[in-house]
Amino acid sequence: MTDSASQSDERRAHSRSDTDADADGGTDTDGGTNTNRDTDRNSRSNTETSFRTVIAQGTFDILHPGHVHYLEEAAAMGEELYVIVARKANVDHKEAPICSAAQRRDVVDALEPVDEALLGHEEDIFVPIERINPDVIVLGHDQHHDPAAIQAELDRRNIDCTVERASGRDPAHEDELLSTRLIIERILDRRG
Repeated sequence: MTDSASQSDERRAHSRSDTDADADGGTDTDGGTNTNRDTDRNSRSNTETSFRTVIAQGTFDILHPGHVHYLEEAAAMGEELYVIVARKANVDHKEAPICSAAQRRDVVDALEPVDEALLGHEEDIFVPIERINPDVIVLGHDQHHDPAAIQAELDRRNIDCTVERASGRDPAHEDELLSTRLIIERILDRRG
């Protein structure tokens, strides 16, 4: 196993502590980030100036090909992809997630393009961003966030980071669903 794969495994094990086992996937108020991350980034920054850390974020309630496209595109923008999985308390723009935050994080973490998935902070969504100190934040093509507002808050907090928006993806075939809402509607229609 390579050193980077070993470090990634250590980060993954650390981010899944027993402190985030409630129904929403956690009471872990620090966002589940690894404190060794800062040391790793500082030592790397002196030798690998082109190394780019990327953050993607979302609810990821019922994973679908649109999510996979988003994360693959985000991963292609850098060398290391962190995915912040929203807590139920932060999902106020649509229906609350069906799956717990811990389950959603674990499923996202299992995806090949993802170096580490972690739970978002319940009170301040910028806490894990400050800890990871990314070079790029990639928003999903249809996410409700305003890139200019996010950039302004990053600037206010002195986080040197750009905000990009991922492209959309057309269905690969007629029956492909690229929306959690549409998947739920189809389940209810066919099985409800």
